[in-house]
Amino acid sequence: MFPGHIALSHPDKPAIVMTRTGKAITYAELDRSANQVSQLLHSAGLRPGDNVAICLENHEKFFDVVWGCHYAGLIYTACSSRLTADELTYIINDCGAKALITSAHLAPQVAAVSDKIPNVALRLMIDGVIDGFERFEEVVSRATTEPLPDRVDGSDMLYSSGTTGRPKGVRLATSGSPLGTPIPLAGLGQFLLAMDENMVYLSPAPLYHAAPLRWNMVVHRLGGTSVIMDHFDAEEFLASVEDHKVTHTQTVPTMFVRMLKLPDEVRTRYDVSSLKCVFHAAAPCPVPVKLGMIEWFGPIIHEYYAGSEGNGFVYCNSESWLAHQGTVGQSLNAVIHICDDEGNELPTGESGTVYFESNAQFEYHNDPEKTKASRDPKGRGWTTLGDIGYLDADNFLYLTDRKAFMIISGGVNIYPQESENVLITHPKVTDVAVFGIPHEEFGEEVKAVVQPVSMPTDDGERRMLEQELIAFCREQLADLKCPRSIDFRPELPRHPTGKLYKRLLKDEYWAAAGRSI
Repeated sequence: MFPGHIALSHPDKPAIVMTRTGKAITYAELDRSANQVSQLLHSAGLRPGDNVAICLENHEKFFDVVWGCHYAGLIYTACSSRLTADELTYIINDCGAKALITSAHLAPQVAAVSDKIPNVALRLMIDGVIDGFERFEEVVSRATTEPLPDRVDGSDMLYSSGTTGRPKGVRLATSGSPLGTPIPLAGLGQFLLAMDENMVYLSPAPLYHAAPLRWNMVVHRLGGTSVIMDHFDAEEFLASVEDHKVTHTQTVPTMFVRMLKLPDEVRTRYDVSSLKCVFHAAAPCPVPVKLGMIEWFGPIIHEYYAGSEGNGFVYCNSESWLAHQGTVGQSLNAVIHICDDEGNELPTGESGTVYFESNAQFEYHNDPEKTKASRDPKGRGWTTLGDIGYLDADNFLYLTDRKAFMIISGGVNIYPQESENVLITHPKVTDVAVFGIPHEEFGEEVKAVVQPVSMPTDDGERRMLEQELIAFCREQLADLKCPRSIDFRPELPRHPTGKLYKRLLKDEYWAAAGRSI
């Protein structure tokens, strides 16, 4: 289904509630606005399969825009509101966007890219306007609320990393299905997580991330209510559960950590008994943290492992996890194969690359090398997210490493190659390695080890160089991608061929944590 279906029987039911303002958007209002957005995009010349870039904070009109793209059969790329101008420019141009929809809140970032995106003909801004943009509200208000004829469903194309360190769009196979055709994720939500029209779903994360975006869309397909937080705050999260009688929510382990660290009097102040299902993904959850959450919330904690690529879905509930602590679950829609570098299958308990045998089709936009690398080397059609893990005797999957040296900090994927490419250009840097190190709250934080042209002679000189390099990185990349700290060494471990032994460096920092993920 889609909001228009729900609006026919429950026009006044809230589809969206914003926690900061309390504003509620009904299904009738969401459907009407989405129709207007789709008509506007169509009148601007966009046709099914064309691309739209969206750069918005957690705004009350976010889903007007997204559903408008779906109603028009368009492919949309939701861009992080924390990107630098260069990063945003790259993604808008790479995805082939013909339209950009943003807000006045992000005007400084957008103004910096305005003259670098020549193929974007339609430019709309919510809550204000700058040169080169039209007022979203004014333009949309002039569009008809009638549905477009013969509608096919749109889809997202979200960005992950490429082989050069640049993000790459994950383009899923689309069939041109009629709008409202059932999607597998909605089926999984109904079957595994008891999602239905009575659910109240609390969304505490940025909507441009894959999981919050897609799960909120599932809520609207099933007729539930999405309660949207501007940003996560541990106590506000608990208050929202009580205020809105939340039944479902998705989190990342960082949120668990912050809630568990609240004083007891705060944790017990709020009634969370309405919760029926709390599910998490995106980052490894330390065993003690998950045990603490199950003890607090009860056996309603669910976990899954999947990617934007849609090639596999691994799941476990609390009971399964307690019997296999540390697992991410069992595969539900694909056969898992654990293989060595040559593609040979490994025995139970041995770690290797995790491959999924499924019918899912995807490619990395404009990156055939990364697409090829995601396929198994023996040509059997299996695909991988690049993660390393093993299966136990009951076919429960455990992850032991991740895509190359991708860092997951607070549920956000960070690719160290990007900051390495920046730091190596600094005149005082000879060599550099960037990787994740343990962080109690965020899981990992970004660390750099630098071989400087001249080693600092004392602590004062070391601190000055460290601050200079971090500032240099933040001038060119979003701060979350930049190192929080830098160590200096006379030489980094490299093979004579030039290959950096980053694992040797990383293992030093992880040894004290007693784990490798």
